[in-house]
Parts: sequence; C-alpha cells; structure tokens
Amino acid sequence: MMDQVTVTLPDGSTRQMPVGTPVREVAEGISPRLAKAALAAAVGDQIVDLTHPLEDDASVRIITKDGAEALELYRHSTAHLLAAAVTALFPEAQCGIGPPTDEGFFYDFVVDHPFVPEDLEAIEKKMREIASKDLVYERKLMPKEEAKRYFADRDEPLKVQLIDEKGGPVVSCYAIDDVFMDFCTGPHVPSSGRLKAFKVLTSSNAYWKGDAKNQPMQRIYGTAFFSNKELQEHLTRLEEAKKRDHRKLGRELGLFTFHQWAPGAAFWLAHGTTLWNQLADYMRSMLFPAGYVELRTPLVYNKKLWETSGHWEHYAENMLLVESEGETYSLKPMNCPGHMLVFAGEVRSYRDLPIRYHDQSVLHRDEASGVLAGLTRARQFCQDDAHCFVTPEQISDEVEQLLRLVQRVYSDFQLEFTVELSTRPETFLGVPETWDQAESQLEQALDAAGQKYEIAAGEGNFYGPKIDFHVVDAIGRNWQCATIQLDYQLPERFELKYIGADNAEHRPVVIHRAIFGSFERFIALLIEHYAGAFPLWLAPVQAVVVPIADRHGDYAETVATRLRDRGLRVEVDVRQEKMGYKIREAQLRKIPYMLVTGDRESAEGAVAVRHRTDGDQGPRTVDDFIASALDEVQQRR
Repeated sequence: MMDQVTVTLPDGSTRQMPVGTPVREVAEGISPRLAKAALAAAVGDQIVDLTHPLEDDASVRIITKDGAEALELYRHSTAHLLAAAVTALFPEAQCGIGPPTDEGFFYDFVVDHPFVPEDLEAIEKKMREIASKDLVYERKLMPKEEAKRYFADRDEPLKVQLIDEKGGPVVSCYAIDDVFMDFCTGPHVPSSGRLKAFKVLTSSNAYWKGDAKNQPMQRIYGTAFFSNKELQEHLTRLEEAKKRDHRKLGRELGLFTFHQWAPGAAFWLAHGTTLWNQLADYMRSMLFPAGYVELRTPLVYNKKLWETSGHWEHYAENMLLVESEGETYSLKPMNCPGHMLVFAGEVRSYRDLPIRYHDQSVLHRDEASGVLAGLTRARQFCQDDAHCFVTPEQISDEVEQLLRLVQRVYSDFQLEFTVELSTRPETFLGVPETWDQAESQLEQALDAAGQKYEIAAGEGNFYGPKIDFHVVDAIGRNWQCATIQLDYQLPERFELKYIGADNAEHRPVVIHRAIFGSFERFIALLIEHYAGAFPLWLAPVQAVVVPIADRHGDYAETVATRLRDRGLRVEVDVRQEKMGYKIREAQLRKIPYMLVTGDRESAEGAVAVRHRTDGDQGPRTVDDFIASALDEVQQRR
C-alpha cells in the first residue's frame, strides 16, 4: 500500500506527503502567510475543507479570498453563522436551507411569528458574538440513520426529510463547535473568526422548497464580503437600488399598477401604455427593415399541440390550463409552436428562406405566487419574440446578423452587456451529434461577429443551445435579456419542410430569438437603469407647458398644440398652484422639459426652457425648441 501521495501545485512543482495528510499542511509547507490566508482548497476538481485528508495523488490549489470560489464559500459559511444565531435566540425555530447567492445568502426558518427589525438586529449582534469566539467549523461524517435521529431529537423534521431525500449511507454534517449543526456537504471556512464583514438585511415570507402548498417559513437575507469597504459599497448600491425600484417608481410615475384579483399581471396605465407603445414601435422599426413580418397568433391551444412540441413533457407544470368540452387547453407560455403551424401552412421553397416571424402577443406562465416580483417575475407578459426559419447553410450568417442587431438595439439604450453560450443540458431532445453541430455553429457566428463570450455548460434549453445576453445597468447589476436559441427539434417534431434547389424535401432549422426578452422585464430594467428619468425619446410625457398666470393659459395651449402637431408628447399645467410647486412636481415626475410661458414669451412666440436636471436653459423660440427636441429624439440621446 502507498504510504506517500504526490501533490502537484499550480506552478507544476510536486511534493511528497504521507497518506492522510490534511490539505492544510500543504499550505503550511508552502508558506506561513499562505496557511494563514487559506480558506479551503481545490483537490483536483473538488473544493474541500482544509481538514480534508489527501488519500491519492492529486493536484492541489489553496483557495484564499482572491480565489474565484472564495466568496461563495465565505457567504455559505456566513449563512450557517446566521442559523447558529437564530437557533440560539429562538430555540423553537426549525431550520430549512441556507445557500449562498449572487448577492449574499439567505436562510429559511419555521418560527411562530414573523421576524421584526428588532429581531434582525439581535440576530446580527449574536452572529458577531459567535464570530468573535473564532469557533471551528468541523465536518462530521455520520451514518444516515444516526444523522436522522440527531435532527429528529432536536425537532428538525425538515432536516430529517432532506437527509432522507439526499443523503447516502453516510452523510456530511457541519458543526460550529457545539453551537450549531447542519446537514451540509460544505465546504466551509476554517473558523467563525474568518467572518467579519457581514450584514443581516431583511426578512420575508417563504415556503418549504418554494412551494406554496408546503410549510410556511420566514426567510432572512444577508450579505457578506471580505472587507468592510466592499460591504459598505454594496450597502450603498442596495440603497440606490431601493430608490430605483421599478415597483416604487412605476407607481409614483403612473406607469402601472397591480391588483390582488389579477396576481402577476400588470394594469398598464396611460403613461405606462405610452412607454410600452414606444418600445413596441421601436422594435418594429428595427425588425421590418431586416425582413421580419409580424404575426398575431392564438392565446389558447389544445393540449395536443404541446404534446407535439414536447412542452407538455418538459414544461406542463408551468402552464395555465383551461378545460372546455372535455378537452384540455393551455394559455400559451411561448409563441414558437404557433409559429411552427404558420410555417407548415404553406409549401415553402429554399428561395423563401430565411422566413422571419415577429410576434408581440400575450403569454402566460403559472409562476408560484411566492416568486412574483413586479414586472420582473410575472404570470402575464409579452415578448419581442421572433422565429427565423433558415436552411442549415444560412445559420451562421443569420445568427451573425442577429448579434449585430442586438448590439445596435442595446447601444440605443446605452446598455452594456456580456454574453454566454449555453450548451447541452442533462435532459434534452435529439441526439448529442446534432447538439455538437448546433453549438459549433453558434460559436462560429459569435467569432465572426467579434463578440466576446463565456461558456455556460449545461444551461441550454431542452431543445437546443442558446446565446444569452446579460445587460449591466447603471448601478452594476446584471439582467438576463436577449436570447438567441438554435433549434433542430421543433422542425422535426412538426415535420416542417421546404423544397430545396435539388427539388427534394429538406428540414429547416429554427432560430428562436428575443432582444428585450419580455417587455415587462425590459421596462423594469429601463426604469431602474434610468431611475425613472427616461431619455426624451422614451419619456411618456416629454414636456409640460407651465403658464405663469391665468392670462397665459391660451398661449400655453397654443404652444402645446404646435408641439403635438410635430409628434411630441406634451401636457399643460393650468392648475391654480405656485410656479415653484409646478416646477418641483414636474421634476419629481421626471418630465424632461418644462416650458414656462409668461408675458414676454407670449409676446415673442417663445418659451422659457427648464431641463429636469440641468435647470434653466433660457428663452427659446417655439420653433427652435421643437427642432432641438426632435433632433434629440431622432438621435436617441
């Protein structure tokens, strides 16, 4: 038997160590400084604790706070620290799950009353107390039945359920000294003293496993960083995000509202409808010159359509169902099967392709009530949806054109973005060879367009690989918006065909694509990106005319009429209020321009121009203002 293992370090050097040596000793052997900074290690492809014993030859990389995996591990450990504090302060609390997230971490609990702000303050104080004791995070391997008895004895039925569902014969648990134990695969930081820059943020209602039919729970959210400076910067961003929250601004700006009798579906008010129509017409202005035709397809389809498309097998739980005359129907969650029927309705020639269908009709998905979130997670929504039917030879050129179209659209909104190529998931339609070919063609198009991208392995749709665009807003948050998806499966399932140059039948390929994503989500993004202060070309009200006195009202109406005749969206504020009040209110409504009319302006055919952020712009003739405003709209500045 081997009594030594060979450890290969990132620089290619090797070391011989006794079998069973904890990986911590690898760090100590390199330098005391590294050992002090070490949080965990990568042994081969596995992230492990520093106590992990080395049993075989392996590559070893010590993970410090600068490692790509470090922040997730750090936040996961802070989630356990949170649970330790909660169970210390509320012994009756039952623990659910507590994962790290992109923004921090959360942990779910069953408690007899909702957490209030004073509870959260006490919990954070307790977390700091436990952290200051520098208690060891220790992995304990326990036989499955022993672990179940342990948590059952502590009145933790949810943990027992998780062990039943996920645990093998021997399960991994983590203890923070004798303060807290959790069923968890880890890894974790060496001790609680490593956790310093964290903050308990808020609490909300939740359900066990995210299902409203299950046990109600209380979720506590927190965040953690490696330095107080990073933490404070994040908290500042959160405060800014609160000010920009699209639900708050949507209400204040009169864009949309919601009602309990229509959960997950927005009521678009007058100004919101104007904004919506501006976006819809803008997208049409981009697509029609590019050869798209617009369709409007049915809202409700028979179950047999979804069985043909494969959605019934993979997506039925997300559909809103309707029963009629003994038949099962579904409100459509996407447009693609309907577009397949349109394509199949006529004989097609290779000369007809590409055929590009655009559709902005209403879609529905049965989202759980607990995850609905304003416009960003809704049950009713519309997409700037399109399906391009192409020959295999046209794929690369078509995808390259789509990439350039996305780049142009996002530049009009001053939006930066990153790109991911998502590849074959574990569950998929078709055969691996077809997937390999599809992924290769998308890579070729990305390279031809000069588009940088990263690979998201296993994140493709069940019917094909895709390119996803992640937009970065004004305060640095990522929003998944545009998508380009290559699909060989639906044409096969719907037996689509075209007559080729050889006079034989061939199968087209479908490219699914959206640029906004959904109108609702994109509008939420724009509201928060611009903090409600839309550029002139998008603003629901572009200018408000403010007469100084009653005698200037007729002239104000004349000015407004002239602006409206040139296509500008204008209001007149004739209320019996002081000028300062009217101006402040217009600024709060984030109207781009305020045009003041008094004796001088009436006599000279002018307006005194104020900008919502730049203030007084001085007097200008009405014609001059109209020309300037139209140029600003045209240039989409």
